[in-house]
Amino acid sequence: MYYSNRLAGDMAQEERQRIELWAEATHSQFFVQDNTGLSFITKVINENTTIPVIVADAQGDVVISRNVETNGGNSEEYFRKKINEWKKIHEPIEISLDEDTKYYFYYDDSTLLKQLSYYPYVQWSVIAVFFVILFIVFTNAKKSEQDRVWVGLSKETAHQLGTPISSLLAWVEILKSQNVEPTLIPEMEKDVNRLRTIAERFSKIGSKPEKEKVSLNKVLDNALAYMQKRTSNKVQISCVYNVQQPIYLYLNVPLFEWVIENLSKNAIDAMEGEGKINISVTENNERVYIDVQDTGKGIPKSKYKTVFKPGYTTKKRGWGLGLSLVKRIIEEYHGGKIFVKKSEQNKGTTFRIILNEKK
Repeated sequence: MYYSNRLAGDMAQEERQRIELWAEATHSQFFVQDNTGLSFITKVINENTTIPVIVADAQGDVVISRNVETNGGNSEEYFRKKINEWKKIHEPIEISLDEDTKYYFYYDDSTLLKQLSYYPYVQWSVIAVFFVILFIVFTNAKKSEQDRVWVGLSKETAHQLGTPISSLLAWVEILKSQNVEPTLIPEMEKDVNRLRTIAERFSKIGSKPEKEKVSLNKVLDNALAYMQKRTSNKVQISCVYNVQQPIYLYLNVPLFEWVIENLSKNAIDAMEGEGKINISVTENNERVYIDVQDTGKGIPKSKYKTVFKPGYTTKKRGWGLGLSLVKRIIEEYHGGKIFVKKSEQNKGTTFRIILNEKK
C-alpha cells in the first residue's frame, strides 16, 4: 500500500510536468509563429491520449479540449462545470501570449492514475473482508466448541442418571412387596418415570430426535397437568385452544414437553410463585402459534434476544441454559421459531412459538 501511494504520487507529478511542458511549448510557439499558434496547441493536445485537458481563455471560453466527453449535453455548460471541478484538484497552468492574451490549462488525473489511487482502498477492503471472515470463522469455531461441551455434558448427565434410576425402580418393586401404603407407590413410580424422561431428554441433546405425528392438544395438556401438580396453588395455569378441531403435528414429545415446562418454570420464577400462566393456541396458513403468557416482572426490550443465549440468567442459582435449549429444540429440532412477542415491566411477558403443520 505504501508503494502504491508512492507510485500514484510520482505519476501525478509526472502528469503535471507533461501539462507544464505542453503549456511552455505553446507559449514558445506563439512567439515564433503567431499564425500557427492555435494549430500548434491543437497538435500538442491531440498527442495527449490519457490526460483530460481543457484550454480556456481568461473569460472562461474554451479554446480546445482533449479526452473530455460531453455525453451529448450542453458542451459549454459542461466544460465550465469541469473547469470548476478541476480547479479544486489541480492548480491551472497559465501562459501569457501577450499583455492581453492569457490561456489556462485545466486538467484532471488520467484513468490509470485514478485506478492506481483507488488501489490502496481496494487493498484495505480486501483486508477488512479477510478479518471479517476470520472473525466469523473464529466465532463459529468457538460456538461449535461450546456446543460440543454442552452436548457432552448432557449425554454424560443422562448416563450418570441411568444407574440410580434403575436402582430406584428396583426399590419401588421391593416396597410393593413390603405392604407399604398402596397410595404412595404410584406417586413414587410417577417421579421415577419422570427421572427417566429427564434422562432421555438429556440423551437426545446433540442428536437428531425422532418425531411422530401426535395431538398437540394432548401433549400440552399432559405437560401443563404435570406442572400444575408441582406448583403452588397461588399459580393458575390455563390453556385455550382457539381452533375448530384438534391439531396434529410432528413432534418429539419428551423434548417438546420440556419446552413447555421450561417456559412455565421461568414464568413461575418471574411471578415469584404467584400469578397466572395462560397458553393460547391458534393456527393460520398451515402454521400453529403457541403463546405462553405470564403476569411476571417482564423482560427489558434490550434483553429480548439475550435471554436465549447460554449463560444468561437472572436467578442466583442455575447455569442459564433453559431458554437456550428451548430455542434449539424449537428451531433446530422442530424447524420452528420462538421469540419474545411482547413484555411489559411488572405486567408480564409473552413468548411465541411458531410451528409448521407439515414438519
